[in-house]
Amino acid sequence: MQQLKQIQTQVFRIGLHQNPDTLNKLMVFCTDPKNGNFLQYSERIFNYIENPSLFIYNVMIKAFVKGGSFGRAIGFFHQLRVHGLWPDNFTYPFVFKAVGCLRNVYVGEKVHAYVLKSGVEFDCYVCNSIMDMYGELGCVENARKLFDEMPERDLVSWNVLISGFVKCARFEDAVSVFRRMQQEESVKPDEATVVSTLSACTATKDSELGREIHRYVVNEIGFTPTISNALLDMYSKCGYLSIARQIFDIMPAKNVISWTSMVSGYVNCGKLDEARDFFERSPVRDTVLWTAMINGYVQFNRVDEAVALFREMQIRGIKPDMFTVVALLTGCAQVGALEQGKWIHSYIDENRIPVDAVVGTALIVMYSKCGCIDKSIEIFHRLKEKDTAVWTSIICGLAMNGQSSKALTLFSEMKQAGFKPDDITFIGVLSACNHGGLVEEGRRYFDSMKKMYRIEPKLEHYGCLIDILGRAGLLDEAEEIIEKIPKESNEILGPVYGALLSACRIYGNVVIGERMATRLAEMDYSGSSLHTLMANIYASADRWDDVTKVKGKMKAIGVKKAPGCSSIEVDGHVHEFLVGDASHREMKEVHAMLDGITKPLSGLEDTEMEADNKVAGIS
Repeated sequence: MQQLKQIQTQVFRIGLHQNPDTLNKLMVFCTDPKNGNFLQYSERIFNYIENPSLFIYNVMIKAFVKGGSFGRAIGFFHQLRVHGLWPDNFTYPFVFKAVGCLRNVYVGEKVHAYVLKSGVEFDCYVCNSIMDMYGELGCVENARKLFDEMPERDLVSWNVLISGFVKCARFEDAVSVFRRMQQEESVKPDEATVVSTLSACTATKDSELGREIHRYVVNEIGFTPTISNALLDMYSKCGYLSIARQIFDIMPAKNVISWTSMVSGYVNCGKLDEARDFFERSPVRDTVLWTAMINGYVQFNRVDEAVALFREMQIRGIKPDMFTVVALLTGCAQVGALEQGKWIHSYIDENRIPVDAVVGTALIVMYSKCGCIDKSIEIFHRLKEKDTAVWTSIICGLAMNGQSSKALTLFSEMKQAGFKPDDITFIGVLSACNHGGLVEEGRRYFDSMKKMYRIEPKLEHYGCLIDILGRAGLLDEAEEIIEKIPKESNEILGPVYGALLSACRIYGNVVIGERMATRLAEMDYSGSSLHTLMANIYASADRWDDVTKVKGKMKAIGVKKAPGCSSIEVDGHVHEFLVGDASHREMKEVHAMLDGITKPLSGLEDTEMEADNKVAGIS
């Protein structure tokens, strides 16, 4: 900076401070990040230039975009037009980049209109930047329209459109563009094409196209670290771990992304020990890798191990992100580990992890599933930004905890606030009607799904409605609803029949129960709970021969009743107990405690004391 100021002094001394060539070179130097952080200084120089050229404006706009000052870049774009200059094909790409990063659709469309007026709309470089902006803004149809109207397209044009569809989660469209590209003789896919298309294959589980791209890489462009990682991710997420392992083993340079893909692949297949082995062998572990392993333990209800790994993560100085704590809170919610959930909540507060909609939703779900609905409500009201997921989580939580009227009140507030409910929201609403015995409301909300919100009811919604009707004794109407359900796989339909069977057991309706049982037999459904329900229906009607037949059938087809399971959290550890399982290392102490509780309640303790007194008297 000292040398720069000395040179600038000489520039002023000999009268070159308004010379265009001198100013151009000076501004290029000051805005180049390789030379240091002179951006503020360059802006000061700019303010002293009497008639800044379009070149200088372009240099400043580029510098602001590269430095992340997108608003300032847009400001300079408007300023150059006020000064009577007209943008060129070097101006627009950086302006569109700034607009995309600001995610401002209105400004993007306005700048696009300037392009049409300026006559550079057919410049391939400019068109590609407009398409890229629309991809960032989620307006990918605008990008497709522009692409189709381009008189000439280069490889970047194809890559930008494919990438835009991938960003907007329109993976089938991305694959379609790739297929169309293959038919063109003028362009061939490069690394960017391959990586974007493999992302689409991963999302759609299209391993066939993935293999085709793999062959193309081998024969045409060769492997790069980025391509290898994309293939590794595709194969591991599609369940082809053996192929993923082969690619991993031959990779000359493995980075943390490679190790994370393998860990995630083994986690998705339920092979947690193999995943942990890869995790331990990874030479570098970032937050994403730690979170992938923690999330794996959470998925398979091994919450204690997830928390232990989280503690190790802290010891090693790895800072968790919101996804890490959300995974842990999800695990605590699954097993009802309230104390661990509270500890994670304290960790969030102490480390100032922002409680946004995602973290807030996880906290609401954790507390509501652990029975602390008041805490869930408190968190809900403290959240500054709420989305549909936040509203849904609190509605479902209230319904789960039997607070039906509050759940439905919040549902009304959600609609008044302008949020559109989704299919999960309606599961919470219908559950609230079920717990509250609100039959008419349940019917009305179920009907509104299609009529008002164009949400096609799923089996879960039908199950809730059948449960509402069944609990109210409206078994005939519930059976009529079942007839309207789109017939899907037996394993999915089974629980819906189970809801009606449960009602038949409560009301002792053997006739409808038998009809349901016959349909289940025709479907060849082998769920243990439904056979048990049917046996209970017969038992309530004193038809013991039929009970024996059902149990005999269960034995014949190999159906076993799933053992009951309960869990309790002690000192931050969750202990599970299965019926008939005496393998817990402290089972003697458990039985001793149970005896100590049950004897006073049943009066056995007093009987034993009387017996002891009698023995003492005889002696």
